[in-house]
Amino acid sequence: MASVSKLPAALLRLRQANLNMVGKLTVVTAVMFGFGYAMVPMYKHICEALGINVLSLTEQQVPGAAGRARNTQVDLTRTITVEFDANARGPWDFKPEMRTVRVHPGEVTTVVYEFHNRQSRTMAAQAIPSYAPKQATAHFNKLECFCFTEHTLAPGETKRWPVVFVIDPKLPKDVSTITLSYTFFEVGGKVPAAPGGSV
Repeated sequence: MASVSKLPAALLRLRQANLNMVGKLTVVTAVMFGFGYAMVPMYKHICEALGINVLSLTEQQVPGAAGRARNTQVDLTRTITVEFDANARGPWDFKPEMRTVRVHPGEVTTVVYEFHNRQSRTMAAQAIPSYAPKQATAHFNKLECFCFTEHTLAPGETKRWPVVFVIDPKLPKDVSTITLSYTFFEVGGKVPAAPGGSV
């Protein structure tokens, strides 16, 4: 009978231990949920305080950003003159809309070239770029260019294509003028022996 009288006390302790464990797990769950919920604003405030991950913030959120240039890679102490040239080998017109631009290294710039097929037939053509001086080649980075692909033009069709480029700030200091020249060749067609004109 003694063992029977001890049984309710043991069950009571077990039940109390279970209730304590449920209470602890409830607190841990609530703390984990609260931490997860608070993580986003905490992360934002920590990043702002340390000045990291500012690319994802608007100018209004970054202290003092309104007075600064947005692209810190632009070298405002230098100006490079970029000249544009176009050579067409065949019965078509090919020219840049502007002959020169003055840019700062690191500045993204867009220029447009125009092509007109004067033939009475469809043609496929592609442009090949070249640079002068030669040491500028590695520092003239085209982000978008019609020279990357072959183009098909219908008889009499005119197209305008952009060239988006940036000049690497590591361009040697003695280079102040770069010439970007394109030669437009017909692909798979008859190419005249000499250039049809340089515009």
